[in-house]
Amino acid sequence: MNKYLIDTNILVYFWDGKIPEGEVDKIANILKYSFDVSVITKMEFLGWRQLDENGFKKAKEFLERAAIIHLDDNIADLVIALKRYGKIKLPDAIIAATALVNGCVLVTRNEEDFRKISELEIYNPYSTR
Repeated sequence: MNKYLIDTNILVYFWDGKIPEGEVDKIANILKYSFDVSVITKMEFLGWRQLDENGFKKAKEFLERAAIIHLDDNIADLVIALKRYGKIKLPDAIIAATALVNGCVLVTRNEEDFRKISELEIYNPYSTR
């Protein structure tokens, strides 16, 4: 089985029950067996303004099942290279570098944000490919 890194947007769509019907089982399976997220995704998801106090508590418990991948020198060095040679926002560069350094397929709807990183494998549950 592939190793997956889940982007913030997928967590939000999953949380809201907005994953495409034909992809729900695959996303649920990924979350069961390969629930890895970048520390950036943790911050973005738990900082999501639509979470009330109860929702925040549940989201925090939900993320306790995830393997949170923190920044290290390998990720930081790749982020620097991505920022220097491509036009990419810092959070996206961190997420991409985290996926690449850890050999993960990035699960995201925002393919456009990562299109210039040819070596990054992406699974978009919203794509019709």
